[in-house]
Amino acid sequence: MNAQRRRIFVFTGGLALATVLAGALSVPSLERHYLRQQAEQDGPLLELAKESLSAALDRYAPLPALIAERASLADLLAAPRDAALLAAVNEDLRQTALMVQASDVFLMDISGRTIAAATYREPGSFIDRNFSHQSYFMNAREGALTSFQVSGTTTGERGYYYAAPVEDGDRIVGVLAVKFNIQAFNSVWNGAGSEFMVSDANGFVLMSSRPDWHFRAMRPLTDATRRVIAQNLQYPIDRIELLPITKVALDDTAQLVSFAETSGESFVMTSTALPQRGWVMTSLTPTGPARLMALKLLLILGLTGLLLFGALLSYLLKQARQREALVREQGAKRLLEATVDERTADLQKALEHLKSTQTDLIQAGKLTGLGQMSAALSHEFNQPLAAVKTYADNARAFLKRDRIAEAQDNITRISKMVDRMASISAHLRNFARRPQQAAGPLLLNQVVQDALAVFDVRLATTGGRIAYTPPAGEIWVIGGHVRLQQVIVNMLNNALDAMEGQDDQVVSLRVEGHRITVRDNGPGIDPAALGQLFDPFFTTKPPGKGLGLGLSISYNIVTDFGGTMTAANHPDGGAIFVVTLQPAQDVRTAAE
Repeated sequence: MNAQRRRIFVFTGGLALATVLAGALSVPSLERHYLRQQAEQDGPLLELAKESLSAALDRYAPLPALIAERASLADLLAAPRDAALLAAVNEDLRQTALMVQASDVFLMDISGRTIAAATYREPGSFIDRNFSHQSYFMNAREGALTSFQVSGTTTGERGYYYAAPVEDGDRIVGVLAVKFNIQAFNSVWNGAGSEFMVSDANGFVLMSSRPDWHFRAMRPLTDATRRVIAQNLQYPIDRIELLPITKVALDDTAQLVSFAETSGESFVMTSTALPQRGWVMTSLTPTGPARLMALKLLLILGLTGLLLFGALLSYLLKQARQREALVREQGAKRLLEATVDERTADLQKALEHLKSTQTDLIQAGKLTGLGQMSAALSHEFNQPLAAVKTYADNARAFLKRDRIAEAQDNITRISKMVDRMASISAHLRNFARRPQQAAGPLLLNQVVQDALAVFDVRLATTGGRIAYTPPAGEIWVIGGHVRLQQVIVNMLNNALDAMEGQDDQVVSLRVEGHRITVRDNGPGIDPAALGQLFDPFFTTKPPGKGLGLGLSISYNIVTDFGGTMTAANHPDGGAIFVVTLQPAQDVRTAAE
């Protein structure tokens, strides 16, 4: 009996030892399996972070082109010694930088010298510095919209630059650049359980969730790379340090990496390319959870072996021993399941946080647009409502005098004004975005007559007169009847407002070819305000006299028709506004 027990103990002991050895030998394979599994789970998160970063960068890409359209920039480039104009442009750029939260907005002449900047008050301003060597300047000077990452060799601040050409007619006369601190884009991976970094084609870390990795080289610099960096002044080459990283391939898409500076801490590294910028975004997830999973599985296997050993021993000792071992096995399994559920819940929370952030940004944009639309609606309905009130008062007076025909005429005019207000509300989105309503051929003569009919209400109330010079024949243009009529009424209103308080208030209205000209005999427009005249909410009127939306809305309507709208001071005094429309064939179906 003892010999048999010895044989059983020897067999079970050998089996247990073999299990332990097999488990120990399988640890590396198990670890690699779970590390690869972790890399697969990191893929969707990495793509989401990549799309979020691309969206954050693309959101600011149109800014330099929009700012470069300001006429004051081309004027300053043409007259860089104009102190008053320089001061106005510097302050305008400073206000723009504050509004878009940019580090700097600066204007360079065609040679690359900075002549105006948002930071003109600060000691580290770019003014008088030459950036002709920078690729974003060279590309923009050739007419391209560019973006470019640079470490900030002037300020030491890691920046991302957008640039666009400044044009005077068909000539490029300078470059407008906008700089953003790269740190502002790091928020795309806030709340993620992994570390992230973005590197350029040279292997330099541009952005990272860990500040100690910023601007470190992931591989040694070649002589050719050093020469390119020194030529472009893109990075302060004397401060570049090598990031001590060791890589071991897990599969075709993932690597196991460790950093000498992190005391042996290792990560699962997966990468994806941002080909439009020549960047690579990398996700680094700590290997601790994957290795913990491998150890837990090994523990389960070891426990299974112990259970087998216990089962054989229980044949000789106690059957109750087997039940105890089974209880331990179930406890270990529940622990494993609870750990897996916890990790899954953490991952789901991170994804929900990212989705919530995106939803909040979209809602904020909607609320901003709603505010602008409400202000525009209030402005655009003032004139028709005033006309409706006047017609209603006239109709009441006519009814009291039994002048039924005149009362009916006024009621008909009220109905037309209501229809016009409905049409105006349908077209209000011209202010913020290019509208989708189709424009077509219409008779310009009729549009002008309708606008004058509406404007007669104000003339009867406030005085003044319109000196209208009609065209000799019918003129057909591309546009919409109601929207073009609103443009003419806005120009007439502004002209009459400019002459408030004068004895002789005469507005000159001429239609010559496809051009509408409105001139007043007021004091004219401040030259400093000409460049902003068509900007939303910009007004030269006293507080309470206007929202600064009429000219902006009119400008967008005319642009939608494919035409142009300009403003200037007449040599003989007063201001002159000119609307030039696209010609159309002589047809009898007009667009509304």
